[in-house]
Amino acid sequence: MSKSLQELLKSRRTYYALQAQSPISDDAVAELLKSALWNLPSPFNSQSSRFVLLLGQEHTALWQIVKDALKAKVPADAFPKTEAKIDGSFASGYATVLFFEDRTVVEGLQKSFPSYADNFPVWSQQTSGLHQFAVWLLLEEAGFGVSLQHYNPLIDDAVKKRWNLPAGWQLIAQMPFGVPAEEPGAKEHLPLEERFKVFR
Repeated sequence: MSKSLQELLKSRRTYYALQAQSPISDDAVAELLKSALWNLPSPFNSQSSRFVLLLGQEHTALWQIVKDALKAKVPADAFPKTEAKIDGSFASGYATVLFFEDRTVVEGLQKSFPSYADNFPVWSQQTSGLHQFAVWLLLEEAGFGVSLQHYNPLIDDAVKKRWNLPAGWQLIAQMPFGVPAEEPGAKEHLPLEERFKVFR
């Protein structure tokens, strides 16, 4: 039985320990992503969000790109710990979704509606956030554990080169997912009284 949206919001957590297994077919995963792209709103119906689904060896290749980029930045004595985190938390998963925003769409809107020019990059980020969260919930409902990572812009050029992606696609986030290997720890919450107000 499917969870309600409220139940999904409650059960959604960040899973770092992932297994390279899937409770659904690759085609079913792709359909979830297509559904998010097709149905979610965007400012001026810009539809600027772009997804890339990396499966199998392509998923593995992404996290090798991340490790190669970090190896050039992280001190040698600290790199083994960094590598272990990537291998055990992200590369160990089943697949990864890459989230992009198409800058050519955003720039086109800035030219067409100059009075809103400063807003379109902000709205683009908000649109991407909507898409990321919707995909997260869809994957959660399907039985996956998910996390959201941000190794951009460190890996941007290598990612575009590897998968021959348009120059105008701006990498926003990486979402590795797989069957959870263990449950996440307890989550701390600030008091709602500090975060929510009602005026009648």
